[in-house]
Amino acid sequence: MTKTHIVTPRWGWALTGSGHFFTESLEMIRSLDHCDLFVSKAAAEVVRMYKHDLNLPDTIRIFKDTTASAAPVGGFYYNVYHTLVVAPATSNTVAKAVYGISDNLATNVFAQAGKCRVPTIVFACDTAPELETRAPKGMVMVYPRRIDLENTDRLKSFEATQVVESLAALREAVERRKRELAEQA
Repeated sequence: MTKTHIVTPRWGWALTGSGHFFTESLEMIRSLDHCDLFVSKAAAEVVRMYKHDLNLPDTIRIFKDTTASAAPVGGFYYNVYHTLVVAPATSNTVAKAVYGISDNLATNVFAQAGKCRVPTIVFACDTAPELETRAPKGMVMVYPRRIDLENTDRLKSFEATQVVESLAALREAVERRKRELAEQA
């Protein structure tokens, strides 16, 4: 199948290995006009575990975590992206982002977006002492550790990074960014 003409700049969206609002994140991705989807190895596992598919519109390109150097991040250097969304973001992804570790596709695109001053929205999974989340067999309670909550708070201080803590806040942040982009056009 041939993809439609690639429009730039475009959205970048990194999926990590969390089932927390994974389905809803995929729905939001489908609503974007032009987006590149960065799928970490852990996210690819979640796609299988939760029996999702990545059937997406032709305007969305998919990059999977298959190279040691995360080669697809190069687009950030050439103004291919106007925005990066990392959603859902696991506590592992948030911790690596906070400490500057970029050893997979999701953490690499986050690092490169920061280095290239691309506005970033991160939907952190661990945002409260108690959360209900979806597991492959249904809803479960989880209790994020103090370090997970502290890392989420630390990430809020990063330049050009907006951390959102709910699905509603993610939707609002994406819609706000769409309005900003429309005003700039």
